[in-house]
Amino acid sequence: MIVIAILAMPFCLYFVRTDWMSALRSNSAGKLYGRDISTIEIERGARLFQLARNLGMSEFLTELLGQWHPQRAKTQSEAEREAGQEFAIDLMILQHEAEALGIRPTTAEIAAVVSKIRAFRDDGGSFDLKKYNDIVQNALGPLGFSEAQIEELAADQIRLDRVKELVSTGVTVSPSESRTTFEQIYSKFEVSVVRFKTSEVANEVKISDDEIAKYYEGAKEQLKSEEKRKVQFIAMTLSEGEKKLTGKERIDALQKLSDKANDVAQALAEKNADFAAVAAKFGLPIKTTGDFTHSAPDPELKQDSQLIQSAFQLSNDDPMSEPIQASDGFYILHLAGITPARPLTLEEAKSKIIEALKARRERELLTTRAANVAHDLGEALRAGDPVAKAAQKLNLKLEKLPPFSLADELEQKGSSASQAIPDLPMIKNGVADLHANEVAEPLPTSDGAVVAVVEKRDPPDPAQAAANRASLEERILRGKRAMMFSEWLQERRRVAGVQPTVPS
Repeated sequence: MIVIAILAMPFCLYFVRTDWMSALRSNSAGKLYGRDISTIEIERGARLFQLARNLGMSEFLTELLGQWHPQRAKTQSEAEREAGQEFAIDLMILQHEAEALGIRPTTAEIAAVVSKIRAFRDDGGSFDLKKYNDIVQNALGPLGFSEAQIEELAADQIRLDRVKELVSTGVTVSPSESRTTFEQIYSKFEVSVVRFKTSEVANEVKISDDEIAKYYEGAKEQLKSEEKRKVQFIAMTLSEGEKKLTGKERIDALQKLSDKANDVAQALAEKNADFAAVAAKFGLPIKTTGDFTHSAPDPELKQDSQLIQSAFQLSNDDPMSEPIQASDGFYILHLAGITPARPLTLEEAKSKIIEALKARRERELLTTRAANVAHDLGEALRAGDPVAKAAQKLNLKLEKLPPFSLADELEQKGSSASQAIPDLPMIKNGVADLHANEVAEPLPTSDGAVVAVVEKRDPPDPAQAAANRASLEERILRGKRAMMFSEWLQERRRVAGVQPTVPS
């Protein structure tokens, strides 16, 4: 529903993102405004992304990244890494365009934003110097940052807000739009649901050998074993004593490691450089992993997803990584071997095929049953039966939900209920446009499907109008501005010529 999308998530991007993960295998990660962007710049931007998350700058991140979807990630940590790289690129574009527009945050403006950052505020919303000092001393060092980067992010927040104001000049909320939206999200719903669980039909689905063989023949090209990797690596990490350091002392220790890692990387970049010889020259022991896959990484590497990701970006033509920063220092990887993926035999693939066929059949069976129930229940209600009587005739088990309004989520009043009731946000979205005695289309859930029926929908309390109309209009306005900013950013990405350098 568009209204809910505007109110609950004020920034949406619907264009294909660039695959920076592949580009990060070379010294140049791509081009922006005609100049090369180094991997160091991308990785620094990704660390700023992590710092912004740690500081609770969620609205800033949301507006800059929006509904970003990972292109290659298979795990949550890999998705976060990709998001950090996208954030780095969009941040460079924002800074470049803000400078061109003459937007230069002042020291006083930056200080004002820093004082309002969520991580630095007490329960009453006031700036808490102790919280600020705790983060400066303990949270910046592991990222290789200082107070300057907090101020940098605050300045970027100001740049984003100013650009957003410029590109959304003249945007307003009409009285009719305000009234319609208010009535929609503040109406009080009474809803019951019928749940359909995959586990209830699992025993009904049987897969024959002929089906397995047919599936195997049709999907033989995709049914392969996982590629395996083996790498050597050298680690330049904090000592046990240094790991206890905080603040500037920890930053200094990490900077020394960074300098050493760069020296090693330069030596490895020389023509015909030998990994073992360079490691020996710098007095660094080489460790070697066993064969490992992406889903089952070697114990030596699994403490940091960046190491796994980098290992699978190496190739025989480009066997050495750049220095990779982890929480305790820097690592450089060297490809020691690749075991290519190979086609699976029918017997090897059998369990995967059965799992895929069962999941498909169970989903089809549940979808059909849920659709039939939604149809029959709707027909009974249109014939004049009350919800309870219609459910009894159809032998349905209704689950009555606590009354709610769509505004509960926006005002964070319904968070506990949302956590307690499975799929409640999705159910709310599914019934948002319905009236009493209307049935929603079946909604897929993680463990099956659900059919929702609106038993009652009361109009908003008139007393709420005066109290909430102004804040609602401001929320709608922010959503519109954010969407216009997303369109502006999309256009600026094209102007900037975002183009990764993907190795052949």
